[in-house]
Amino acid sequence: MVAVSTEAQDLQQTRVVVVGGGPGGYEAALVARRRGADVTVVERAGMGGAAVLTDVVPSKTLIATAEWMTLFEHAPELGIRPAGDARTMVEGESAAVQVDLDVVNARVLSLAAAQSADIRARIEREDITILVGTGRLDGPQRVVVEDEDGGTTTLDADVVLVATGATPRVLPDAQPDGERILTWTQLYGLKELPERLVVVGSGVTGAEFANAYNALGAEVVLVSSRDRVLPGEDPDAAALIEDVFRARGMTVLSRSRAQAAVRTEDGVEVTLADGRVVSGSHVLMAVGSTPSTAGLGLEEAGVRLGPSGHIKVDKVSRTSARGVYAAGDCTGVLPLASVAAMQGRIAMAHALGDAVIPLDPKAVSATIFTAPEIATVGYDEDQLKAVGTAYLVRTLPLRGNPRAKMLGLREGFVKLYAHSVTGVLLGGVVVSHRASELIFPITLAFARRLTADEVAESFTVYPSMSGTVAEVARMLHQNRA
Repeated sequence: MVAVSTEAQDLQQTRVVVVGGGPGGYEAALVARRRGADVTVVERAGMGGAAVLTDVVPSKTLIATAEWMTLFEHAPELGIRPAGDARTMVEGESAAVQVDLDVVNARVLSLAAAQSADIRARIEREDITILVGTGRLDGPQRVVVEDEDGGTTTLDADVVLVATGATPRVLPDAQPDGERILTWTQLYGLKELPERLVVVGSGVTGAEFANAYNALGAEVVLVSSRDRVLPGEDPDAAALIEDVFRARGMTVLSRSRAQAAVRTEDGVEVTLADGRVVSGSHVLMAVGSTPSTAGLGLEEAGVRLGPSGHIKVDKVSRTSARGVYAAGDCTGVLPLASVAAMQGRIAMAHALGDAVIPLDPKAVSATIFTAPEIATVGYDEDQLKAVGTAYLVRTLPLRGNPRAKMLGLREGFVKLYAHSVTGVLLGGVVVSHRASELIFPITLAFARRLTADEVAESFTVYPSMSGTVAEVARMLHQNRA
């Protein structure tokens, strides 16, 4: 065992050890270093963690590629046709485009590796120490790091941040093999497009990958245990996405719970709870995730875990152990890279005595990267009803937006909630191409407690998609008591 000496360290420096190099970890490390702390990051897979290497960056890169395929569907109606004899094109026929999945996945992994390298270089420029290995707590003020060769390094710490993320949940009777039965981290090893991909799980991950592979040209069967896809999202948005899925040829099996998946001679068979069997060439298991908290010495160090294994934290990322903080998917707060990063930044600001604004989950904007995208912020209608708030809601389809017409976009809407007395915006939903960008003005309005009138009175570009946001705000003024 190697013990790290503290003799040469500035005794006034706070020693911070970050376990996990994902968004929660590396953002926390940067904040801590800028506040003068001596910082060490422990990461075993590579800087950026799973978010950069196997999750967010790869999946959104794949989805961005699939988005081009979706855009090509509308090419003929915009007057764009393949070079050559355009007269051979049948009315409504899309341009002939094929996907080389091997090339697509090579680019996906290359971009992920490049992003990881960029993060590592930035961390090193800030004079932050990186230790490659697996960290575990030995009490609340010590971290033991084991490297690939079995050697150990002991780090004393004044502050510890745990940001170890989560891994795909696995069903006992559907064990991934990386070839036919896959988790979302294993998809990027495929060399050819699946002929028939069965996606088990219709939450965010399942819906995003089902949409992407359908756009890339695979036959897709989406198995949903609930009445509709995206059961946790705005009902109108989820219904629209399911209609789009079906219109594009996807098979959606509602109220169908998968129990097992096995390989066959040339594919897979997925057995449902009612006895039906769904055949395919591959199956993607998208049935949630499990926090990576086992074997880290957390409970022994006084860190309280929930029944699911998630680390319990407060709104400034503190755990039940003094000096130990946690951020990211291992906390179960919201499984978003943006939330992990904010939790990490808040944790270090609090630990090092800086002013801090506690995390407000309602102020978090989230996007589901289907086509069209779904972006939300603030309260939804069920939550507003539950708390008894007096509110108004107005919705406007995007098909009347001039910019949407120019781009050939038909599906989507903007929905806003406002307090019926004060007019303060309480939440919003955007279903649109690039909804992830359009949600920002609504997020800003919600965070700063702007009224619908204040949003309505702000200028928007004409023509622009954001013009519909202002228009819905004007509708709220016209109907507000």
